[in-house]
This record gives sequence, structure tokens and C-alpha cells, in this order.
Amino acid sequence: MCYMLRYLMTEDDIGAVRFGISPLCELGLSVRAFRDPSRFPLQLGWLRRTEEARARLDQRVLMGLIDDRLWTPDFLNPRPTSPLTRLEDEFRALAETPPEVFRADLIAVHGHVPEVFAGPHDRAISRIIATLRQLWETCFEPYWPRMRAVLEADIAFRGRQVAQSGVASMLNQLSPGRIEYEHGVVVVHLRDPAPRTQPIDGEGLTLVPTMFTRRASAPVGDGPPMIMYSARGQGALWETERIANPAAVVAILGETRAALLTALGDPASSTELGVRFGVSASAVNQHLRVLRDAGLLVSSRYGRSVLYLRSELGSALLESRSG
Repeated sequence: MCYMLRYLMTEDDIGAVRFGISPLCELGLSVRAFRDPSRFPLQLGWLRRTEEARARLDQRVLMGLIDDRLWTPDFLNPRPTSPLTRLEDEFRALAETPPEVFRADLIAVHGHVPEVFAGPHDRAISRIIATLRQLWETCFEPYWPRMRAVLEADIAFRGRQVAQSGVASMLNQLSPGRIEYEHGVVVVHLRDPAPRTQPIDGEGLTLVPTMFTRRASAPVGDGPPMIMYSARGQGALWETERIANPAAVVAILGETRAALLTALGDPASSTELGVRFGVSASAVNQHLRVLRDAGLLVSSRYGRSVLYLRSELGSALLESRSG
């Protein structure tokens, strides 16, 4: 059975609707897919690729952050301030969560504080952040450029909808049947058994695309106005990429290296490229080294990843294929 969350909006509130991306929100919501993979078929490719890494995570912590309804505590779903939110900033804010808020958010989900978090507050928060950081580094960071590209593309699409048809039309197309807007009221249909009505009152409504919400989600408590909705364009995210390469370049470099060179008009890591082309990371790294040593690629470090990009020489080689 679905119940309703109503956000009451003035004309000023409608004009202040904003979008954001939250890496921490993605981490927290991803536990839903661990708990019930059958409900997230579009992420099965990601779940298969990260199965071994996920098995090494602190399962007691992760399962303590979700219940049978797949609800997660609000401290894992911070309202992002922009599409450029940084995970480290969110971790710092999480570390400063007051003990009373931490307990209240867990009780709102479970009805009690799970035993794994029943000890000292600082130790519980530190354990959560350590587990989520390991989840990020092993299961998200290698794939985040592709995932973020889907989230950003969704925001760009919604922006075009607003420009063409207005905010009301965009809201009614976010999640048909689950999110509705009419006469200054945004209605979100949820499984929460407590109907709620919350005026925006100038706080601004933030819309957050995510990979791990099938229709629509909202804060469990009375937090800042926020709706998490399923990002469009996820269907082909984990499909193996195949690029038709220029025959002359293939003859020189071979099919795999030509495909990599063609794809690297935008920066990407070896792990991401391995996913896209269905090639092992070690094989991709070998090809990338050859292309870089030949001057066809350049590389730079970004966090824990090395990103590769086609050089001017590489671009010139592709552009000269018809000569």
C-alpha cells in the first residue's frame, strides 16, 4: 500500500527547484541492491563485477544500515548542494552527525538502534565511514565516471524539459504514477505508513537522480525537502561497448587498440575501459601502455585512478584515416 508525502510549494519555491548529485547517497542506497538484487535488474552488471569486493566488506555494518523495507537512515541521504558535491565533504559532515540525530535516524528505520551501532557514538560513526570508504574505493571509484555521466545526463535532460515545458511538466515526468505535481503541491507516493505534509517554506526542493531507487524515495524523517528518483539512461550502462573502427587504423594498431584510441576522446580509467570493452584490466593496461609509449595517449592521476586521454598525435592519426 502506498501513502503520500506532500510538499507544499509557493511560486517562489517552484522557481527554486534544484538538482544535486550525492556520492554518499549513492553509497547508502546501493545497499538496497545488495539486500535484494532482484529489485535492481539494471544494476546486475555492477553487482556481478563487484561481487568479490563486496564479500570483503563489513557486512554487519552494511546490513545495520537498511531494513526489510529497504529503508536507509537519513544521515546517509544528505541533501546535496549541487551536481558537484564531493564525497569527502559528505564524509566530514557524516562524521559530525550529533549522537541524538544518529540514534533518531536509526530508530526511524529499525525501531531501535542495531546492536552493531550500540557502542560509543564516535566508534560507530567511524566504523560506518570506514566501511563506506572501502565500498567506494573497491566498488564505486572504478565505475564512478560512467555512473556520474548517467546522473549528469539525466539532470541535463530535466533541465531541457524545464526550458521547453516548465517545472510542472518536468515534475510530472520524473516518475509517472509516483511523483505528481498540481496547483503548488508535489505528491510523492511512498510505502511510508505515515502520510506527511511539509511546506517548503523557502528551503528549496532538491531533486536527486540515483541508480538505486526504482521509482521515488524521500527522507524517512522531516528533513530538508528532497526527492530521490531513478535516473534515466541506465539500461545500457553495463553493456559491453563495441565501436566500429576505421579499417586503416585497425590494420596499424589492431582492433582492440584502435577501439581504445577511438573511445579515449574523453578521459577514462583502465578499469572503466575494461568494463566497456569486455577485456581484462591487465590486458587493457598493456594496450594502454603501448599506445601511451607511442605518443598516442596521455595519462594523469585522478585520486586512486589513472585516467587516459587521446593525445594530439592520436587524434591526428584517426583524422587522417580517410587521406
